[in-house]
Amino acid sequence: MARQRAIALHEILVPTDFSEQSRQAFEAARSLAEHFHARLHVFHVVREGSEERTAETELKSWAPEPIEGIQIVNTVSSGHAAAEIVKYAQGHHIDLIVMGSHGRGGLARVFMGSVAQAVVRDAPCQVLTLGPKAHAIEEPIEPELTPPPPSPQTSRCMVCGKSSPTSICDSCRAQIQGEAIERKRKDERPGPRS
Repeated sequence: MARQRAIALHEILVPTDFSEQSRQAFEAARSLAEHFHARLHVFHVVREGSEERTAETELKSWAPEPIEGIQIVNTVSSGHAAAEIVKYAQGHHIDLIVMGSHGRGGLARVFMGSVAQAVVRDAPCQVLTLGPKAHAIEEPIEPELTPPPPSPQTSRCMVCGKSSPTSICDSCRAQIQGEAIERKRKDERPGPRS
């Protein structure tokens, strides 16, 4: 029998290009960070070092600190996006990368390449990619203290499967009792048993 492994996330990286897909990835990463009490690394890559200061300002307004219960690390780097994301993940012992994908296909992917695809291929950890059709949905989770009693309309007989207010319907119960009585009579008869 296979044993289930528990997932432990301590460091989560969410690269951003400040797009709507990156916003969706950030929201998913934030939810995961809250659930696992993990540190959230928000990372942006610029092409040239001279753009870093502007990107740092934009990153602070995009992913403000603090979010209750989550430590956020905002970082800007310069270089090729996929390579810098992988390098950051390796250097900071990232457990999971959560990133948006623009969902480009055909010639756009051939000419521009796919940052998400390159990261998935080279990352030292698991990568969760969210496509353009993914939407974060927040639903409040309320703990259920006691299970609700089964309603008579939804209960089914364990023997025949028909609707029943109890786990075994009256006709199946009568049949089971009749078979038990018949077996008992047969066992009490004198003579050879087969």
